[in-house]
Amino acid sequence: MYSHPQTSIHASSALTALSRLKQDYLRIKKDPVPFISAEPLPSQILEWHFVVEGPQNSPYYGGFYHGKLLFPKEYPFKPPAIYMQTPNGRFRTNERICLSISDFHPELWNPSWSVSTILTGLLSFMLENSQTVGSIESSPYDKQKLAHDSLQYNLRNSLFKELFPEIVLRIQEKLQSESQAITTYSDSFESLPITKSIGKFVCKNLCLIVGGVVIYYTARYLYS
Repeated sequence: MYSHPQTSIHASSALTALSRLKQDYLRIKKDPVPFISAEPLPSQILEWHFVVEGPQNSPYYGGFYHGKLLFPKEYPFKPPAIYMQTPNGRFRTNERICLSISDFHPELWNPSWSVSTILTGLLSFMLENSQTVGSIESSPYDKQKLAHDSLQYNLRNSLFKELFPEIVLRIQEKLQSESQAITTYSDSFESLPITKSIGKFVCKNLCLIVGGVVIYYTARYLYS
């Protein structure tokens, strides 16, 4: 049966991408990228999702940042599109990020680069201050606030919870620990003798003030 050459080329490219991404998956599981977890969609290996855990000594510390890679059928001969989905203060959410390892610069792409290479490069750029298409500027304070907000934000994402159950568990434990710490601190503060003394002092003085006001207006009424 005759097969159109163009169709054969596309089919061959898709098989190459499938084979290469499977290799990348095995490689990243055997030798994980520091601070990053990555998983392809079970139903579509050309779409990968990743989570960057904010490194220590960075304004992203404590945060978890969800993003995705969309690979073309021509991978590894063409680069993927890179998106960040969790608000982070460094990249715009759900917009393509312009990097030398992304589809913005196919002329700079090297077919020997892998998913691990891409994610390592993304993290490196995230920790810099250089600007590009898809990046934003924000203060360290804003980044730290977004790092904390990322915990609840990601728990509202059903796909995040499906692909990264271990990270979800860590986030839940972290939030629970924070809640317990706040409760413990509040209970400890209220039980302090000085706190009780302050409460009695305020109550006593408030009663004196109210009593004085009542006497004043009573006297005015009697002698008016």
